[in-house]
Amino acid sequence: MPRAHKSRSGSLQYWPRKRAQKETARVRSWPKVNKTVLLGFPAYKVGMTHAQVQINNPHSRLKNDLFSIPVTILECPSIKPFSLRFYKKTPYGLKAVSEILNKNFDKDLTRRLRLPKKQITSEIPKDYDEVRLICSTQPKITSIGKKKPEVLELGIGGPLESKAEYGKSWFDKEVKVVDVFKNNQLIDVHGVTKGKGFQGTIKRFGLSLKAKKSEKKKRSTGNLGAVTPSKVLYTVPQAGKMGYHLRTEVNKQILKIEPYSKETIPEYGFRHYGLVKNTYLILKGSVSGPRKRLLTLTQPMRNKKVYTYEIKRIVL
Repeated sequence: MPRAHKSRSGSLQYWPRKRAQKETARVRSWPKVNKTVLLGFPAYKVGMTHAQVQINNPHSRLKNDLFSIPVTILECPSIKPFSLRFYKKTPYGLKAVSEILNKNFDKDLTRRLRLPKKQITSEIPKDYDEVRLICSTQPKITSIGKKKPEVLELGIGGPLESKAEYGKSWFDKEVKVVDVFKNNQLIDVHGVTKGKGFQGTIKRFGLSLKAKKSEKKKRSTGNLGAVTPSKVLYTVPQAGKMGYHLRTEVNKQILKIEPYSKETIPEYGFRHYGLVKNTYLILKGSVSGPRKRLLTLTQPMRNKKVYTYEIKRIVL
């Protein structure tokens, strides 16, 4: 007997079904926090495995049990500040009004940007509404086989008066992941999903195959809609490019942040990634994107209470 109702496959929550403009994720808004801290950090996706953990919450009914959960490993090499950018609010959004460049920026940035020959300004402007720190990654100290650094913008929390001086304080040093995040906290993960190329409606929207005696095609949409209105509605499933979308996953929990050690990470590395040479981060669950994809980790926009886990063993 056929099903009376089937929910529509292919979410209309994201419309249009548009591919990301670039591989580095764009963060549309930053959370508001009272403490003057950096609100984000980039990381490279290494791969997934599973770990045996124990809950440390004394009130949990599972507090003495060992159970296995899926985890994702992210490599977090330190980043170098490039500039401090000041914005002014306008009816059309934020507009950059001034920028202070770091004299000790990474020389590999010439692979990515056309750098100015001299400092434009070194003074903090009098009138501004927002401050962001522009940083560059260091893929050359990883094993992903990449030399060209990515450039991304990180928000700064706290009162406006202290943001500028706090941002300039990072010019003489590198930013590490332990300066931004800590164990057992929640984060939001911004990333670009895997690209799957041009796909048909069966894979793209999850339609059912047609009956055996159907005319012409079996893996296509039955019809494109009614006669009136005389147009194809945007809700009709059609073939097209699939994947490579900008997505944000909220409230992913950090289980552990630690420097590279042979006891946890194998010396032979990970399949399709290579060796992990820098501080790495173990995240509960999965994240979007293939291996080697750069993800932007940010402070949580919607915080909630979480269990604290103790990792007993990582199964590789």
